[in-house]
Amino acid sequence: MTWILGWTVSLFAFIKAQLVILLLHVLSAGPIPRHVAFEMDGNRRFARLTGRRAVEGHSDGFHTLKRILEICMRLDIRCVTVYAFAIENFNRPPDEVGALMKLAEERLVEIAQNGALLSQYGVRLNVLGHRELLPMHVQVAIDKAEGMTRHNDRAILNVCAPYASRHEITLAVQSAVQQALDKDIYNSSLITEQTIEENLMTSLGGSPPLDIFIRTSGVKRLSGFLQWQCCENTQIHMVNTYWPDFGLWDFVPIILDYQRKVWARSSS
Repeated sequence: MTWILGWTVSLFAFIKAQLVILLLHVLSAGPIPRHVAFEMDGNRRFARLTGRRAVEGHSDGFHTLKRILEICMRLDIRCVTVYAFAIENFNRPPDEVGALMKLAEERLVEIAQNGALLSQYGVRLNVLGHRELLPMHVQVAIDKAEGMTRHNDRAILNVCAPYASRHEITLAVQSAVQQALDKDIYNSSLITEQTIEENLMTSLGGSPPLDIFIRTSGVKRLSGFLQWQCCENTQIHMVNTYWPDFGLWDFVPIILDYQRKVWARSSS
């Protein structure tokens, strides 16, 4: 009797997986965003809600990232950007920061190694931010993970850590000014939106313009994430679900809304 139950469960799991693949195939026949960003918010609140430590919520959040990234790859989304750690997050309790650093060190190499998710889908990893603030062992892990995916050219995963939009924009302006000075150009009018945008971390990493911005947990603000990249063409979605619980059925309505708006623009 037990084997029949086990066989039935396995059959339902197989059917469910095939239906998901079919759904993603149908969705991918319509307009697909090139660049989607996720502000992965709510890990700590999810952990508290389930009576666990904050680091366990962050670990759950990593598994959600892998699941969502695979969905994005099946939809042929070219670029995914995630907000993994803000510069101001260093102000959190030292034990939580230390646990996050350890998690980052382990997981980045895990998903980048041969045969893992990034290798399987040809995804290049870019870690964007003020990485000099990170412990040296994390910087070494980042260099290793980026090196393992350097020749992948099908898609891009930008992991922003430690990151702040103000820091990114400041560096971009400084670079634009320095490039003008290096050419002995002293006309300030040559420092334009385009020259600044070309020097953003996302642009330097080869990312296309941002199509969809998603923040989970119900908080309705950007909180220093991709503030330059969020422009009039970016669709912004604030979702009530905590990041560890975010899944396909949260994401599908967002993709459908994007497709509806693209079709509406093309027919007007």
